[in-house]
Amino acid sequence: MIQGTDGNFYGTTANGGTYNEGTVFQMTPVGRLTTLHSFCAPGAPSCTDGNYPNASLLQATTGEFYGTDTGGGYSSSSGTVFSLNLGLGPFVRAQQASGRAGDLVIILGTDLAGTTSVTFNGTPAAYRVVSKSEIGATIPAGAASGRIAVVAPKGIAPFALLSNVPFHVTEF
Repeated sequence: MIQGTDGNFYGTTANGGTYNEGTVFQMTPVGRLTTLHSFCAPGAPSCTDGNYPNASLLQATTGEFYGTDTGGGYSSSSGTVFSLNLGLGPFVRAQQASGRAGDLVIILGTDLAGTTSVTFNGTPAAYRVVSKSEIGATIPAGAASGRIAVVAPKGIAPFALLSNVPFHVTEF
């Protein structure tokens, strides 16, 4: 299982669900289980999502989840890559989990062109937009461990993208 940006846990089963072909599920931190998707039976009309998921899910910086399965799909029935959009918002992710003041941190995200600020737990950082999905930022002196925030344009108004996990600022 992986923990999504909403704090819930997400995973797959290779069997179970409506057709016993596998599921995608959500489990809350207190253990409430919800089936989010049942994979379809092989040969069913318009069955393009495959069956028998076989690996952990990944959450992209768009907020969507992705996974793979070993059967079904389009013409070859050799499996698929599937996505599941649960409406979770976009976020940013630092490539490394920690660093010290002065270190360069690569921050990944979506639609980062036009970024107007980057902060480490509220402390403003020097940064450079490398591409629409990457920013290089220098950990500022005096920064404390916490979330990285990137203010980027979204439509007309800017919005803050927070890191999916806290970044740890070290002294050494």
